[in-house]
Amino acid sequence: MTNLQKIAVFPLFLCFFITSITACSQESKHEDEEDIIFKDEPSTRELKHYQVIPNDLVLIYDGGAHRSIQWNKEHFAPYVSAQVNGAENWLFDGFLFLEIHDGQGRGFASGYQAKAARKTEWENLLKNYFAKGNGINALNEQIEEVKKTGKVTGEFEKRKVVLCIPEPIPNQTDWGQLDGRSLQFFKKEDRLDACKWYIDYAEQLFQDAGFEHVELVGFYWLAEEATNSRNLANDVADYVYEKKYDFYWIPYFNSDGYSEWRNLGFNVPYYQPNYFFSESVPYSRLQEACNRANKFQMNMEIEFDDRALKTKGWGYRLTDYLDVYEKNGVFDSLKVAYYQGGDAFYKLSQSEDEEDQALYQRIIHLITQRANKPRIDQ
Repeated sequence: MTNLQKIAVFPLFLCFFITSITACSQESKHEDEEDIIFKDEPSTRELKHYQVIPNDLVLIYDGGAHRSIQWNKEHFAPYVSAQVNGAENWLFDGFLFLEIHDGQGRGFASGYQAKAARKTEWENLLKNYFAKGNGINALNEQIEEVKKTGKVTGEFEKRKVVLCIPEPIPNQTDWGQLDGRSLQFFKKEDRLDACKWYIDYAEQLFQDAGFEHVELVGFYWLAEEATNSRNLANDVADYVYEKKYDFYWIPYFNSDGYSEWRNLGFNVPYYQPNYFFSESVPYSRLQEACNRANKFQMNMEIEFDDRALKTKGWGYRLTDYLDVYEKNGVFDSLKVAYYQGGDAFYKLSQSEDEEDQALYQRIIHLITQRANKPRIDQ
């Protein structure tokens, strides 16, 4: 998951990749896992889950002016259901809606843009997800359409929606006002108040929409490292849990604090191998990522983008994820997040190339096999 910078090049970690490849290749600093230690004392927080955690969570990047994809119900169709062995099956059971910048110079987390997103950008991001014919509305409409056909086998469970929480970027002074006061993000309490306002607003929009086929199950912390979150994430977590939602996080490989996810307050962590994006990253990275996820009790993310298509020639790297994850029993014992660049999964589903179809078929078989087994407990 995520997420890494998911503009189109790097899941949940583009800014680090753009500025320097070192963020992607820092494994040289941590080749010995035993060197990775917790910076804080073990958390005393009881690890529990308030909602059902989706087995297969697909990342939907939307909300920035730079995005060209229209997430209408037709575009969601391949994500909602697929034909497997001659029968229509439900597919992804979780959808994470997120964005890293507004496409007009304002970033939703540290490092993406020179300027930080303000209250107006945070508000517009949520409004976009609930707009007619887009985002969550479109997802709900597509599920309704599929249900009406009566062709899908298996019992239907509401699809799980997770919404990102933008990072209140430290020292920002132009975010905006709450209750008549201007928030200053050099104050922890103001950063926390902004997050609480956002969570409340998202929850209200969801309740007002009255969706029949989707449900809000959690929030995702957009910052993929703990650097600016160590004294904040736990307080945000308290508020998320108070409202009976789960708190998701997808730190990138060797992210600052990735192994501290429990200390930081998260209860649904995924780990990014960051293998797909550079051929200089060795195949062994995938096994190393699996080993660390096992050691620190994290779920896993699969990463690919349009380069997985036959015309781009990088499908083998997506195949490597599937091979190593199957070998390590990831699909049997862990939750999986799917970073797809923009809509690479959609493109695979629509491609007429045999190699693309083979990749697509392999993925949907893995997902539907999980759906037909007892749900993985966490």
